[in-house]
Amino acid sequence: MNDMDDDVSLNPSANASMTDVIADRLENPARREVFKGIAMTAAVSFLGGTMLSTGAALAQNAAPAAAPVGTGAKRPTALGFRPVGKSLSDTVSVPEGYAARPLFRLGDPMAANIPAYKNDGTDAAATYAMRAGDHHDAIVYFGADANGRYSTNSSTRGLLVMNHEAITPSFLHPAGVTATGTGNDQKRTVADEVMKEFYVHGVSVVEVERAANNGAWSYKQDSRLNRRVHTLTQMAISGPAAGNAQMVTKFSPQGTMTRGTVNNCAGGYTPWGTYLTCEENYAGYFRRVAATDDPKRTPKELANFRRNGVAGTGRELWATMAPDTADNLYGRWNAEVIGAAAAEDYRNVANTFGWVVEIDPFNPDSTPKKRTAIGRFAHEGAWPGPVVAGRPLVWYSGDDSRGEYIYKFVSTANWDPADATRGMAAGDKYLDNGKLYVAKFNADGTGEWIELRFGAGALTASNTTYAFADQADVLINARIAADIVGATKMDRPEWGAVDPVNGQVYMTLTNNNAALRPLAALDAANPRHYNDKRVNGTAQWGNSNGHIIRWQEGNDVAAATNFRWDIYLFGSRAESDPRNVNLSALTADNDFSSPDGLWFSNATGICWIQTDDGAYTDVTNCMLLAALPGSVGDGGAQARRTVTSTNADGQTREVATFVGAPAGDKVRRFLVGPSMCEITGITETPDGRTLFVNIQHPGEDTPAANIGDPSKFGSHWPDGGMARPRSATIVITKNDNGVIAV
Repeated sequence: MNDMDDDVSLNPSANASMTDVIADRLENPARREVFKGIAMTAAVSFLGGTMLSTGAALAQNAAPAAAPVGTGAKRPTALGFRPVGKSLSDTVSVPEGYAARPLFRLGDPMAANIPAYKNDGTDAAATYAMRAGDHHDAIVYFGADANGRYSTNSSTRGLLVMNHEAITPSFLHPAGVTATGTGNDQKRTVADEVMKEFYVHGVSVVEVERAANNGAWSYKQDSRLNRRVHTLTQMAISGPAAGNAQMVTKFSPQGTMTRGTVNNCAGGYTPWGTYLTCEENYAGYFRRVAATDDPKRTPKELANFRRNGVAGTGRELWATMAPDTADNLYGRWNAEVIGAAAAEDYRNVANTFGWVVEIDPFNPDSTPKKRTAIGRFAHEGAWPGPVVAGRPLVWYSGDDSRGEYIYKFVSTANWDPADATRGMAAGDKYLDNGKLYVAKFNADGTGEWIELRFGAGALTASNTTYAFADQADVLINARIAADIVGATKMDRPEWGAVDPVNGQVYMTLTNNNAALRPLAALDAANPRHYNDKRVNGTAQWGNSNGHIIRWQEGNDVAAATNFRWDIYLFGSRAESDPRNVNLSALTADNDFSSPDGLWFSNATGICWIQTDDGAYTDVTNCMLLAALPGSVGDGGAQARRTVTSTNADGQTREVATFVGAPAGDKVRRFLVGPSMCEITGITETPDGRTLFVNIQHPGEDTPAANIGDPSKFGSHWPDGGMARPRSATIVITKNDNGVIAV
């Protein structure tokens, strides 16, 4: 996403990156030829919307994978719209025959007594407790029946549940943020500004409905189900880390409660109709000045802080607001040692963030729960695998930072369809007990899931890197545990999605820079280090356009501890050199950069790709693409390619890479957003006839000095004129009420 921490590597381990993993494959002729031969035989046919896999493993020395499980969705053989051209306009462009309309914008009132939004920074802070938040992100549509209960079949009434990742302070306040001082002494001085920011983070639950006879969609301002979950909301700490000494704060001396959720980026959902919001770059919100706090800390605490990036003055300076309130509304963002014991301050508060949070959208009075069994890191989503009665449930997560890992959680309990109506009680059953795995990508095209379990392997009290005390310690410090077991460093894992046709898993690797992807580290999984002087007039080095990786685990994904993998798509300009950049043969109709959001339609099997880009914005705003993917290994005879890259000193290096089938007409641009935005968050109605898409932070790069002159705003979307820009959810329908993109 667009936040401050995702471009920074906090991983000091010597674990193999994807560069190291593939180097062995490329430098070993025997393995290279094995992979080449198998990549050719692993091709799949795409006929009538059904994937027909050969079932061959990517490597002859690995056991063949079983046929992957899917939900039975049928994919069309072709996309049914004309591609949208690239655009720098301050508008939303969609294909001919479609309409896109703003539905739910920053500041929109969510209760009958909340006035219309002024959008000039003067709306009262207290009203934001029931207004739409800022930076709309992940979104899920939950159908609702006539009685307001969860319905998997309703396509005309439902609840939209969405994250509000962060804020654009310049447009939130009358003249931007008010603060004094510099450096460590900088302080916030206006309480109403800080309270407003507390409220606009978090999650919105809002009822939406479609007028009769395929009429327009609207949100219901006075719905009893409308709800805001934000940084002031009380939450339970649930699972193995609940009550652990590392979770103790002044707010909860028992270590079983905390307040709020923050930096909610990607999300997920459960088979029982609850929403999973994920806390991504939480660490930067807390104040902890290392120079004065480090001497007061234990070696284990310091290892935790270093690995998770808890240091600095706090990105929004919330801890500096004074005087504080009786319940420490500001002081709870100070992670420094102040009192005599953990129960007297907030030294452990950062440990209560970085989790997957479960919210019941159909019960506004329910208490959200932080599900600690799924592990703590910069969570970029919790995407469910196929749901099979009598088998455990599975969720996948990315850790959104360069050099971090991909994770998988498997519940202990087997799925019972009778739990589909049990709400948070079902969450207690399936999300509080299970196995957390981290991915290791092997050099032969296979991979393995390594369990992060106290007492297994090196995850013990005698470990010299970090002496784990128990399973709670492993989960609180999941990044350290993953380092120790030898997980594979990845290029900023972001959104994941599971193909409903064949059960294969996709994950975006948004981009990397030259410092972390130098010429010497190029390999088959990360083969590009190039200079493209067309990017905003500045030379770009490294893998600035990103790519998408995918893997197949076999029929029983809950039991699978091995998988096989390849690369699906590389982002690139269409005109870039096919030898070292445009490896997926993108054209003007589908070229893109920095894939971020990723989602599969259960109605059509179409894969939707969203971008959060800074390397192609001289030519186009961020976009949404529709794709008809194949299967792992579908690159066939052309899978193995030799790539030559050159660095700033004129040095060159050749590496071989394995590329999926060319994008061709199977990938098309469907939408381009307004100026300076990110396209992120997508969901649909069960009938596939309505698509909801989030547009985040249009006009974000407008300098604070320009707030007094609307003519200098970087965007005026969605209201137009001289209005301040707002993040918003748009609703997309086909003019003939047909299924989207078909």
